[in-house]
Amino acid sequence: MPPRANLRAIALHAALILGAAALAVPIWLAFVAATRASADFVAGDVGWLPGPHGFANFWTVLAAGDSADGLPPAWPMLLTTLVVALLIALGKIAVSLPAAFAVTYFRFPFRSLAFWTIFLTLMLPVEVRIVPTFQVVADLGLLNSWAGLSLPLIASATATFLFRQTFMSVPDELTEAARIDAAGPLRFFFDVLLPLSRTNVAALFVILFIYGWNQYLWPLMVTTEPRFYTIVVGIQRLALAADEGTAVWHYVMATAILALVPPVAVVVGMRKLFVRGLVETEK
Repeated sequence: MPPRANLRAIALHAALILGAAALAVPIWLAFVAATRASADFVAGDVGWLPGPHGFANFWTVLAAGDSADGLPPAWPMLLTTLVVALLIALGKIAVSLPAAFAVTYFRFPFRSLAFWTIFLTLMLPVEVRIVPTFQVVADLGLLNSWAGLSLPLIASATATFLFRQTFMSVPDELTEAARIDAAGPLRFFFDVLLPLSRTNVAALFVILFIYGWNQYLWPLMVTTEPRFYTIVVGIQRLALAADEGTAVWHYVMATAILALVPPVAVVVGMRKLFVRGLVETEK
């Protein structure tokens, strides 16, 4: 390798290492804080090495809770968040695939207008239309329900656009071959397009799962019963208790670490399909 190329590779690796360290250090500090006693926060003595209370703190947060500090067990919130994230991710994919199929392969009046209307909704995220959306959900009696947590977040212009681009890259010869074989639209969709879109679906599932897992504002507005609290809302309520003087910052950090585990597991478990879905050509 030429010296200049060698120096460039070293510089790139150094930049990657620094970036990884910048992301890893806060997570490590949160983990260390989760293994300490509450008195360590008051004394400002957290340090860089894990403390002796790691198992007790994580067990209290995950399974037992602490009624004295107003801390409910985290596992119901983790389960609720998992259900909501799956409903949002699978719902977005289930809605976006037929929508992209329709605007790509069917000829109907105002087809382009329909697609661009869907695309323009990217400029109206939930945060912009949250008041009328909340009013509709409240009028339908969907507060404190799985439908209220997930349905308003299911429509996805981004997924529709990406699937449309994928379908447009399918060779016309495959469409003609399906017609010659007398394959109807549904058979062509399920037997040809879905297998070809497998990696794209996997990549979008990872992104949408993390999107659903990290939802904060909408679950905070539509839930008042603890059994529908998501883990992010639980962390927020714990942080409020800590700000009010209750010494639960070690529990806050332990809950935050537990909240990281499922999305990290999804990314690690689907990393190959995720990378292939993002870097494949012919999109």
